[in-house]
Amino acid sequence: MNLFIKMLLLLLWIFPYSNFAQKSKNNNTSLIVLGTIQDAGSPHIACKKDCCKDLFEKPDLKRQVVALGVVDKKAQKKYLFEATPNITTQLKDLKNYTDFSDKEIPDGIFITHAHIGHYTGLMYFGKEAVNAKQIPVYVMPKMKIFLEKNGPWSQLVHTKNIHLVPLENEKEESLTPNISVIPFTVPHRDEYSETVGYKIIGPNKTALFIPDIDKWEKWNKNIIAEISKVDYVFIDATFYSGKELNHRDISEIPHPFIIESMELFKSMHQKDKNKVYFIHFNHTNPILQKNSDAHKNVLQNGFHLANRLQKFEL
Repeated sequence: MNLFIKMLLLLLWIFPYSNFAQKSKNNNTSLIVLGTIQDAGSPHIACKKDCCKDLFEKPDLKRQVVALGVVDKKAQKKYLFEATPNITTQLKDLKNYTDFSDKEIPDGIFITHAHIGHYTGLMYFGKEAVNAKQIPVYVMPKMKIFLEKNGPWSQLVHTKNIHLVPLENEKEESLTPNISVIPFTVPHRDEYSETVGYKIIGPNKTALFIPDIDKWEKWNKNIIAEISKVDYVFIDATFYSGKELNHRDISEIPHPFIIESMELFKSMHQKDKNKVYFIHFNHTNPILQKNSDAHKNVLQNGFHLANRLQKFEL
């Protein structure tokens, strides 16, 4: 057998093995979407619009408030991003996704800010519910003070149901040998705390999570540049255009409309567009209807809409 044939056979043997090894490594660390809806859920309280009318009669269990789970199977650790009003269901989903333990409670929880859909699920760790023991809750300085100084959250701290772990802006927090997290501040309505997004870093891939921001141009970073640095992007898509919210002053609740984000991103290479998963949908957002022009428009422009229980390898 000549040298060329020997080398060819060697390559054919090496590459499938390498691909399998890489895939196995990737499967050890992953991200799961646990919710995609804006803070107040869907159906929305007191809503009489068509978008909610049928949902009061027949709830859609896929409509959970925005949250992510991150799992490191090798280290046997799991983490929750956001403590939502739907935390009971979301923790069960996260537990069912992990085959290494029957443990229901995560190894840590990361909070973005003090708006109702992002932290109020912490209440279920108190005496009235699971009466948890020292769950690490990762928070920025103002969020830490808010939870320590205001009831009922302060009771969770004093009775040691939760343990507040301080974070610093743009300082990396190592969780396992395979997972680290970097918080970064973003402009938002910071009535009680600062607002952060998170960069979630796995052994092979990285995700950007920004469920709430006022407008991209208010941020001191370039979102297009940030997208180019990561593999997945889960970003604020509260409203499609703002037209669906005709009974409130939209200036009081600023978010980047999906049509604004798509216009801003239109010159991006398709490789980068393919990283974008819109998330945090208001109950009025027409993209929630799969047969709507809005839903089709997002997909036709090369972007994605996040779905509950969608999984991504890190």
